[in-house]
Amino acid sequence: MAVQRHAEITWKGDLVTGSGTIDYVSSGAFSRMPVTWASRTEAHGGKTSPEELIAAAHGSCFSMALSSRLAKNGTPATELKIKAVVTFDKGEAGWGIASSVIEVRGVVPGIEAETFTRLAEDAKDNCPVSQALKGNVDLRVEATLVDS
Repeated sequence: MAVQRHAEITWKGDLVTGSGTIDYVSSGAFSRMPVTWASRTEAHGGKTSPEELIAAAHGSCFSMALSSRLAKNGTPATELKIKAVVTFDKGEAGWGIASSVIEVRGVVPGIEAETFTRLAEDAKDNCPVSQALKGNVDLRVEATLVDS
């Protein structure tokens, strides 16, 4: 069964001096988040950006994918700390998302570091957000196993 989510956005003005808000998301989890071109290309100034939202989506999707793989391996995680860093850069063809790097630190009893890294790579390659970005964005994962 297909599931749909939505977001409602208002933008006023031109690209450089205009501004917008993410007015509402279907879950109601957040609303009225300001966004500007400057928050994408300069200091954020307390405003969000599409890249920040992609980082949140990619990091949370990866966390679910990795936790599933760890459980299927018989080594469920006690804790996974994930940081997703999305880079927005101006290249020869103009502005674009260049990379998404996921840093994961995991407390996973009974697993070897090599297995943890292999499962993290698989989660990075196959979570649905990675699949949407694959071929357009450099995707990387840096996996570190931490003692509990």
